[in-house]
Amino acid sequence: MEYSLPDDALSLGFDSSTQSLKATVLDANLNTVASEIVHFDSELPHYSTKDAVYRDPSGNGRIVSPTLMWVEALDLLLGKLVKAKVDFGRIIAVSGSGQQHGSVYWKKGSSATLASLNPKRPLLPQLSDAFATKESPIWMDSSTTVQCREIERAVGGALELSQITGSRAYERFTGPQIRKIFETQTDVYHDTERISLVSSFMASLLIGGYASIDEADASGMNLMDIKQRIWSKMALEATAPGLEEKLGKLAPSHAVAGLMAPYFVERFQFNKRCLVIQWSGDNPNSLAGLTLNTPGDLAISLGTSDTIFGITNEPQPSLEGHVFSNPVDPSCYMVMLCYKNGSLTREDVRNRCADQSWDVFNKLLEEAPPLNGGKLGFYYKEHEILPPLPVGFHRYVIDNFTGNSLDELKEHEVEEFDACSEVRAIIEGQLLSMRAHTERFGMPSPPRRIIATGGASANNCILNAIASIFGCAVYTVQQPDSASLGAALRAAHGWLCNEKGSFVPISSMYENKLEKTSLACKLSMPAGDASKYTMFMKKRVEIENRLVQELGRH
Repeated sequence: MEYSLPDDALSLGFDSSTQSLKATVLDANLNTVASEIVHFDSELPHYSTKDAVYRDPSGNGRIVSPTLMWVEALDLLLGKLVKAKVDFGRIIAVSGSGQQHGSVYWKKGSSATLASLNPKRPLLPQLSDAFATKESPIWMDSSTTVQCREIERAVGGALELSQITGSRAYERFTGPQIRKIFETQTDVYHDTERISLVSSFMASLLIGGYASIDEADASGMNLMDIKQRIWSKMALEATAPGLEEKLGKLAPSHAVAGLMAPYFVERFQFNKRCLVIQWSGDNPNSLAGLTLNTPGDLAISLGTSDTIFGITNEPQPSLEGHVFSNPVDPSCYMVMLCYKNGSLTREDVRNRCADQSWDVFNKLLEEAPPLNGGKLGFYYKEHEILPPLPVGFHRYVIDNFTGNSLDELKEHEVEEFDACSEVRAIIEGQLLSMRAHTERFGMPSPPRRIIATGGASANNCILNAIASIFGCAVYTVQQPDSASLGAALRAAHGWLCNEKGSFVPISSMYENKLEKTSLACKLSMPAGDASKYTMFMKKRVEIENRLVQELGRH
């Protein structure tokens, strides 16, 4: 069944990312009608940030951002939308994306301040004393290794923590960050009334009260039981005392956080019935912005690092990757895997073998046959996290490989490949690794469809290789800023769920619209025999496991 929005309705999505605050406005047909951005460094220079953060000069890995910078940016961005003549009265719902893992510490008594904001004054002076610490730890911070190990030990090990919360302990995750503040800034922790994520913090500003943390963003904290979608008592106790009260209740991602606060109704003429839908993290919002909505949907983001996320009913949490609550369907899960060796490693092969030209690279890629004559390459310019392997290059030739069977097949290592084989080996190697690890993580094979994004998704030769190796259709979404777009789509979706009084599939909004809107796609179809790539993938996994045993960290 197709659900639609009122004809003149607008939905507004924000993206509070590391370096900027963006806004995307969609009409009832899901077309973008306005977008604006505030760059923190250049437009708010008085905070003296570099790349919107403060780095501890001692080199201890501590990286934070000034919380008040985000407050001031919201006022500034709404002012830009006024100048762009956005009719705030037509906006029926607002949601947003926040950089994952950042945390905000509200001082005791700040809920009263939030509830009584004066619309004749900017936000900044009214909230300047609202925080127990004015510096928010963010995802770039790596100073909590000690706390990660403490939390893992307290719950019975890294794998146990992953099976409870969806991930082993990571330095950037909010649980270890909270534990560090409790251990090193005890006065700040005890003076804190509420701990927000960046997402729930921005939503709190809009509703004039403390917004709940949504289930999808809470999945990136090492604190939520992902199966029951409640705070894990064991993880909370391993982190800090009295923590559940400071975190508040969890909420489904499609739920209403509250009505737009009177401050924004009077100051910017929002409709007083405008809904604020739960904000979520940037990765969950990107999943929504790329239109993933059904188990079997997979997205591959080909950038400086390669990221893969998909939807599954049966995730398999492990020591690699992450399981999140699904932001567009509470009945299933989002899985995410990250690779350090992405575009820079592909560019290294291009520069060495293809005269620094993508056109030459593509020509060489097409000249080499699929399956590369049994040649497999492992290319790590950076220390890889998936699998955990050091910098190095490893090339193998599988003797007499036809793609039909692995029985009795042996491989031998070689020093180098010819240019054609090297080019195909980097592309096939990266994609075979992605396929192997997503299947290990609970994604079905083949996926229902793949959405490709990031810089390399403009390369049709690479898209064709993805389609062949995974054995399914590959789409590209012609829309930048997938996080703010996803937030605007989730705002509209949350409004529909509220209107119907129950959850409705987000896919119902897209029917008959994917080719005509901001979500417009183009398609690559698989060619060749995916079953032969299955054999090739199994051989790659066999070699990869051996390399991890010989070279990897344990």
